[in-house]
Amino acid sequence: MGSGGREHALAWKLAQSPSLDELHAAPGNPGIATLGHCHPVRAEDGEALLSLARAVGFDLVVIGPEVPLVAGVADHLRLNGVLVFGPGAAAARIEGSKAFAKEVMSAAGVPTASTLDVARAPCVVKADGLAAGKGVFVCRTDGEVQAALRSISGPFVVEELLEGEEVSLLAVAAGHDVVGLPAAQDYKRAGDGDTGPNTGGMGSYSPVPAFSEEDAAAAVEIVHRPVLAELARRGTPFTGVLYAGLMLTESGPRVLEFNCRFGDPETQSLLPRLDGDLLEALAAAAAGDVTDVELAPATDRAAVTVVLAAGDYPAAGDSGSAIDGLAEAEAAGGLVFHCGTARRGDGVVTSGGRILNVTGVGATIDEARDCAYAAAEKISFPGMKYRRDIAALAHA
Repeated sequence: MGSGGREHALAWKLAQSPSLDELHAAPGNPGIATLGHCHPVRAEDGEALLSLARAVGFDLVVIGPEVPLVAGVADHLRLNGVLVFGPGAAAARIEGSKAFAKEVMSAAGVPTASTLDVARAPCVVKADGLAAGKGVFVCRTDGEVQAALRSISGPFVVEELLEGEEVSLLAVAAGHDVVGLPAAQDYKRAGDGDTGPNTGGMGSYSPVPAFSEEDAAAAVEIVHRPVLAELARRGTPFTGVLYAGLMLTESGPRVLEFNCRFGDPETQSLLPRLDGDLLEALAAAAAGDVTDVELAPATDRAAVTVVLAAGDYPAAGDSGSAIDGLAEAEAAGGLVFHCGTARRGDGVVTSGGRILNVTGVGATIDEARDCAYAAAEKISFPGMKYRRDIAALAHA
């Protein structure tokens, strides 16, 4: 379920499983359509999805975006006998409400940024609800604080400003149990050098040299497991991907936020590194037992993802502009994941803010980066822009 680059990457990896008979997507996109059947059903329309599931006879539904999860689509499908990978609405509040996430972390004893009573610089101001990755404001001056408060229309949370390197750490969860995935790092700002407004993500890479596999395993024990235990204690066990955004501070990792789904664009850099069978893993988690799940990363494989965006993104997207060079980018070795595209006749056109993800894979981050940018340069559409510094300072 879903239509973005994350869902295309998931479909691409799921399609590699020997267990797969048929792949369907609702609503999908032109990239996913090359892998399976797409249906004109919105990911938020639980009743229409249930009808589709019954008509086709799905064995497993994987929910990509956060909006249908927070809205309770997984609950609706489960109550009607459909096996679902994705948390119910009560557990998805870990992303749907920053205040709820802080409450859970406090009860679970998870290291996180302190909550502040007053919005005064330096601080971080966060919209309490879903904001598509654009509801966090890092404020180093009182002017930035005032601008942040003007930008948020509803409830908000104020936290201390932590300094350090940010890391995304995802884990496949089934109640109390969890299987950690390799760490990734994403780039939120629109411009090179981390300048400009926050976006849904302009690129990512994995592995993260500053955060080893051992570091990641240790963080899962002090971050993910206690939160899963607390959610289960409340009677709202979590089944799906629990994604922790971490700040690597001098005193150790601290949680910035939780998400209740695969990251975007982190997933596009993570999945090409995994050797395990993703379909079997997600089906096992949906059934409540990940004891035998193995999703180990290939230690000799790195991946870098570059987001190709509309010229006015994140302020506005683009629609209907012809996209050229997709086949050439793939011929150059890139994995091209569709984010905001549509089919027009025999061609593909823009339909969104983030249009395409181009992922390069190599033995090292430098090799993967060279591959990603070489492929990205083959693609063109009017106003296309992308950051030139994704993984530029990462070496592994």
